[in-house]
Amino acid sequence: MTSTSVLWFRRDLRLADHPALVAAAGAGAVVPLFVLDPALLGPAGAARTAFLYRCLRALDGSMGGRLVVRAGDPVEVVPQVALEADAATVFVSADFGPYGRRRDTEVGRALKSAGRRLTGIGSPYAVDPGQIRKADGTPFRVFTPFARAWRAHGWAPPAPAPAAVPWVGGLASEPVPDEPAVTATLPPAGAAAALARLEAFLAGPVDDYAQRRDRPDDDATTRLSPYLKFGCVHPRQVLARLGRTEAHEKLRSELAWREFYADVLWHQPESAREALQPAMAAMEVDTGPAADERFRAWTEGRTGFPFVDAGMRQLLGEAWVHNRVRMVVASFLVKDLHIDWARGARWFLRNLVDGDTASNSHGWQWVAGTGTDPAPYFRIFNPVTQGKEHDPEGDYVRRWVPELAGVAGGAVHEPWKLPGGPPAGYPGRIVDHAAERAEALRRYGALKSEG
Repeated sequence: MTSTSVLWFRRDLRLADHPALVAAAGAGAVVPLFVLDPALLGPAGAARTAFLYRCLRALDGSMGGRLVVRAGDPVEVVPQVALEADAATVFVSADFGPYGRRRDTEVGRALKSAGRRLTGIGSPYAVDPGQIRKADGTPFRVFTPFARAWRAHGWAPPAPAPAAVPWVGGLASEPVPDEPAVTATLPPAGAAAALARLEAFLAGPVDDYAQRRDRPDDDATTRLSPYLKFGCVHPRQVLARLGRTEAHEKLRSELAWREFYADVLWHQPESAREALQPAMAAMEVDTGPAADERFRAWTEGRTGFPFVDAGMRQLLGEAWVHNRVRMVVASFLVKDLHIDWARGARWFLRNLVDGDTASNSHGWQWVAGTGTDPAPYFRIFNPVTQGKEHDPEGDYVRRWVPELAGVAGGAVHEPWKLPGGPPAGYPGRIVDHAAERAEALRRYGALKSEG
């Protein structure tokens, strides 16, 4: 006996390797649904919203224009669509984020009161958050032992899309909204683009990934993060293609970091906005007009430190930042400008096309010394030496800071040492790194004394 069910798409905008889709298609006819949730769209930012809309259009095209799009609170919308379709079950890929868990509990309750059910199958992760624990049953707080346990646990191989899905048409659907104005250059959207990017990376750049991944002047990273964010590709689809070379192991490790941070957030949802180490919440930070002006200079890429400015301008220009540069610009905000890490995390989340709460918040906390990493607060990145090491010829800086386009070689990282000082139009340094490093260590020492 077959029946109609609803497949509610969220962070799984693809048809291949989609366990919830396989289950729904196996039960009978399928109504594909996406809900434009104002609780998620509100803080998303223009770039991520535009990319989402493009991914939805690609998904709709892959199913012959049958995607049902509705706007509103999922607690009201999902039961209404299930009622219209006379569907007993709404299938989803489970959501492990703080908001998603609350939302799904409420949607499940609303469906149950109407004699229907919400069924979660699969998730955006190779291993669901909460599954990997220490021998004593407690969660991991350090990455390396988590990664070992994660590898030992393993994951299922990816499954192809069902040969034929009996999509249901005819339900009322709203058009995917017009995109907000976006100045950033975004990657191609959708599952086909994700797989094409994966293939291109595996065809060559992956071979040097372990050695070149920290070089923002190279195109040596996967650039898969926007697709992983929206589930245009699943991590299983990437992991299944990896062997045992050093480069492949490094990429596997980077995927493990993503799953580690999701696990940490699942166990401690408050860490999305609060310090994972409560004692670090008392760290002295700067506020007020002077701090606000320094924050604006940081967001606009006019700190006077070229490697930092290039990263912040890349964020505005591509809605994406190279991972090494993310660490450097975050350290600069927290340790040189003494501004709360959460303020920087919010700016990133607002502007990144790949903005993911778990990875973003805990990446920032790793840099700020408030999170999982056992290395403490006194890890302070020097923006000059980082630039010289990871952009030795200055190509990355010149690409994003046109005021310095005429400065040759690595001299671009210290424009204040040029004869006559920085070129016209490029700002002077807003702080002295050595002095601010000492101040950051003083504040940390004071916090330790108080604690």
